[in-house]
Amino acid sequence: MTMTPAPTTAPARSRRRAWLRDLAFLLAILAGMHWVQTRHVPAGQAPAFQAPLADGGEVTLSSWRSQHAGKPVMIYFWADWCGVCRAQRGAVEAVMADWPVLTVAMSSGNAAQVRHYLRNANLDWPTAIDPDGALAARFGLRGVPAMVVVGPTGGIRAVSVGYTPSWSLRARLWWATLLG
Repeated sequence: MTMTPAPTTAPARSRRRAWLRDLAFLLAILAGMHWVQTRHVPAGQAPAFQAPLADGGEVTLSSWRSQHAGKPVMIYFWADWCGVCRAQRGAVEAVMADWPVLTVAMSSGNAAQVRHYLRNANLDWPTAIDPDGALAARFGLRGVPAMVVVGPTGGIRAVSVGYTPSWSLRARLWWATLLG
């Protein structure tokens, strides 16, 4: 005796529709949150900046980009007081293995304090100092962690605020190579 599967019932279709509706609602909420978090980010060219480095010296966006000519670069804004930033470390470290990443310590103290924090956390990151959040504000960022992908031609290609997995960061950097 062979059994034939029961035809799809109306309740199963109704559950599937409800699930799809809920998924669409969740995606709309996530898209809305992303828009709210990034609505002040300037379009077009990334704002030029000059900032002190934690290990001494200064960095400009143009000098950082020229060190990595023809490649997109990521600027990672973080803070020593940010728990999500601590969770983000592994993803940032993974991306740094393959892509140029300049980190920016926002509202985390002066160069000596940030250098001390990096040393204690065993982080060997090129880190610009943004003691009062003014640099982050130039990028339209109001929270950390935040990642800005700047394409090879200097345009802002992607922005992410909040925890972002390494595969997503890598995808954004790869996409920026295609966009230029």
